[in-house]
This record gives sequence, C-alpha cells and structure tokens, in this order.
Amino acid sequence: MTHVVVAPDKFKGSLTAAAAAAALARGIGRVRPDLPVHEVPVADGGDGTVAAALAAGFRPVTATVTGPTGEPVTATIALRDDLAVVEAAAAGGLAQLPAGPAPLTASSYGVGELLRVAIDAGASTIVLGVGGSASTDGGAGLVQALGGRVLDTAGASLPPGGAALLDVATVDLTGVDLRGATVILASDVDNPLLGPDGAAAVFGPQKGADPAQVTLLDKALGVWGGLVDPALADAPGAGAAGGIGFAALAVLGATRRSGIDLLLDLVGFAAHLPGAALVITGEGSLDEQSLHGKAPIGVVDAAVRAGVRAIAVAGRCLLDRPTLTAAGITAAYALTDIEPDPARCMADADRLLEQLAVRIAQDWL
Repeated sequence: MTHVVVAPDKFKGSLTAAAAAAALARGIGRVRPDLPVHEVPVADGGDGTVAAALAAGFRPVTATVTGPTGEPVTATIALRDDLAVVEAAAAGGLAQLPAGPAPLTASSYGVGELLRVAIDAGASTIVLGVGGSASTDGGAGLVQALGGRVLDTAGASLPPGGAALLDVATVDLTGVDLRGATVILASDVDNPLLGPDGAAAVFGPQKGADPAQVTLLDKALGVWGGLVDPALADAPGAGAAGGIGFAALAVLGATRRSGIDLLLDLVGFAAHLPGAALVITGEGSLDEQSLHGKAPIGVVDAAVRAGVRAIAVAGRCLLDRPTLTAAGITAAYALTDIEPDPARCMADADRLLEQLAVRIAQDWL
C-alpha cells in the first residue's frame, strides 16, 4: 500500500467536494496515519466544476457579470495557461435568483459574458460546464452577450428569457467572435432541445415552470431552433442547461464530452491511481441517477480500469448490492447508517463523513 485516493463530488447542501475530500482524509488518517491520502475533489460538469479545477491548480479569474434576472453577480472561472473552465451555474444558476424562479424571463446572458472573460484572459480552449441553470432560453442570452443579434419583426432586440423567443424573426450571428477559441461542452445530458424529452419539458419544471409555461417555452424554443439550426436542435445535449447546449453546439461550434471524463482529465486523476490501495468517491445521494454520467461512477470506472478497488460514500444510498457490484463499487457507506435523521445528516455531514472514513479504513486498510 502506498496511498489512498479520495475523489468525492459535493454533498449538495452540506459539503463542497473539497470539504468532503478533507473529511475523508481526516478519517483515514485517524486509523492509518502512515498512509498518504491524495485529495482529488471532482465534479461532473455542473456546479462545482470550477472549484474542482481550482483545487487541481488552476488559477481563479473573477468578474462581475449579469445574473439570470439582470442583477449583477460575481462569478469565477478557472484558468491554466490557455485553458479555461467556465461553469454556467456560476453566472446563470438557480442560486442566482434573488426573487425566486423566473422560468419565462431568466436569461443565459451572464454565461456568455463569462465566456468573454475567458477569451479576454487569453484562453484558446474553453470547457463549458453546464448544469443547474436557471434559464430556458436556448442559449439566446449567451449568444447576445457574445455579439449576436436576436431581433423581432420590427428589428428590435428581444428582451431576455425563453418566452420572448416566440417573437424572434431574425438571428444575426455575424458579430459572434470567439477570437479563435474552441469550446468543449462538458455535459452528460443527452436531451434534445425540443419535444417531450427536451429542455422545457424535462428541466422546465425544475426551474419553476408550470405545464402551460412548459408548453409555451417549448414552442418558443422551436422558433429559435428553427432559425438557428434545425438539425442541431435534435442533437444529443442540445437541451442541456435550458438549451445552452444548443447554442454551444450550433453557434459556438462546440464539441460535447462527458462532464466527468473531461474533469478527470483536467485534474490529472489517472496519475493518482498507480500504486493506490483504494479509491473513495461519493456524493450526497447515491441513486439511479448516479449511474447515468454522475461523477462517482466516472471515478469508479477509472479506478476499475486501473485495477484499484473503489468504495462509495453518500449521504444516503438507494442502490442495492447487485446494482453496486454491477457498477464496480466494492462497498458503499452512507451517513444515514450513522444518523438516520436526514436533517441531522446534512447539518453534521462533515463529522459524520469523517466517521465513515474511519470505518472504511478499519474495514479495508
């Protein structure tokens, strides 16, 4: 045994990925102080992606941009040499809604401004992590922030938000200039822009849209998609982040990659695996959704390929033993094993996670 790798995602509402990694490292150290622990916090392209890049040595670049309902917000990107990591949720996320959900009027404009910050900072490659967005505007706001014009029949610029796209008549992309930068869309969402599996139908309710508003937004996105690039409206990932994925693919020429696979490359995860005795990963809820592109499964897959046992930790684990085994997870530990009260689990996650790490070290190290 030479070392242990702890590579959790965030425990949403309780711990950042870095805080979770630190708690796991402390617990292991209580049992095996002789065994080095490599802390590699991860994310899957959504909230926490920039934090994971910063923990891996990227430097922060902070700017004030436009929030989803027009208020200024302070957001940070991660930069290393000419590679930037931009998190859509940092500028246009649900956490930036001071007055609550705004499903019809929330805009992705600030996300476009963050891309411009990255370009101004010298980035030639930009990883755009999507997830947790507040808008369903098909990325129209992002396009406007980058110099595109979205006009109504009178030639006036449309107001922000997805509902306004019902009135779009002209889309002028001649002003969009990335100065040679390439964009990589980091997303495991494979939804198209439109229809029953599209951005409005699947994700609109999470952003406060009622059934009538979902119908309106889907119709508006259809107008927008038809003018910009009807073929790419059906592309996997076009529906990510309320259609920001569509704008990235159709307007910015982005290529799409799995969020967790890309993040693992960015943080150099593979370099930590040779000689590792154990890999510990996890997130707040280990459930069926975890099996579809979430960070812990990406970590487990990488560990298994390297011949290293993988243990999962979670606030709660809703997967049975056969499912865990099929996913490559040797064992799973949950905070609810120690504290059955979910509220207490969230409030005391740091201490409980350290206790779980003690158990893991006793069981496996």
